[in-house]
Amino acid sequence: MGDSGESTVQWLWDRQSVWSQAADRAKRAIGRARTVALVLGVAGACAGTAAAQVMAWSEGAGKALALVAAVAVGLVPLTARAAGPQQVRDWTRLRALSEELKSELYAYLARVAPYRDADASRVLLDRAELALADAGDLAGRTLALAPRRRALPAVTDVGSYAQVRVAGQIEDYYRPRAALMSRRGAQVRWAELALAALAVVLGAVSVVFGADWATAWVATVTTVAAAVTAHAAAARYAYQELEFSRTAAELERLSARRAQGADPAADDAFVGRCERVISAQNEGWTAKWRSA
Repeated sequence: MGDSGESTVQWLWDRQSVWSQAADRAKRAIGRARTVALVLGVAGACAGTAAAQVMAWSEGAGKALALVAAVAVGLVPLTARAAGPQQVRDWTRLRALSEELKSELYAYLARVAPYRDADASRVLLDRAELALADAGDLAGRTLALAPRRRALPAVTDVGSYAQVRVAGQIEDYYRPRAALMSRRGAQVRWAELALAALAVVLGAVSVVFGADWATAWVATVTTVAAAVTAHAAAARYAYQELEFSRTAAELERLSARRAQGADPAADDAFVGRCERVISAQNEGWTAKWRSA
């Protein structure tokens, strides 16, 4: 790799870092907005029910709780706007560009098509600039970001690509992310079960003792449970767990079937298939986020 090739690779690696950070920021902002909207919705529902019951013995406390409920409920749609369709579209485009740049870089380092010829660095630069131009309207999101100091991937051929890119993605990303989504899904299911049990207890208290306060809280707990379920549906924990696990298994299958000392065409096909599997996974879960 000549000096021009090294400078192009480093430039691309730095650009990928910046766009990846922008995508991470956008995703965190969406996640925060959805969490805050959930908390406000729950707080509003609980404060509203409590206000109606407290008003009987303390008008001041009841009005204070009613105010809290009104403010919380009123802020929900304003907060949710930060996780709206446009924000999700921007995030998915940021992530898609980041992953596209990374995919091109790994193909270049592995020296597979279209990076086998002497003009490989020019081809890499042309393809990267074309990808960046398509996302030019999002460039403002990267202005305050600086590239992170990272060593270039230790990839020099298809064998090292299989170890660094493919095995690294499986062990350091897909398997851990699948486990994380599994834990989060389990936490949501436990929360839903606890809320359902609480609603049953309150309903029994209402029927057996004729407690009107318990009746009111049954509706509130049911509302909270629905909010938690909707939040989990938007986060797509179960879907993400499935996709991360499926992608890891598919990459493992491709690695196991790769022939050692294969000819250039087989090497090109192997890298191309691996990158398509990774790309399909990214496109799949970002599409689910868009529809959430």
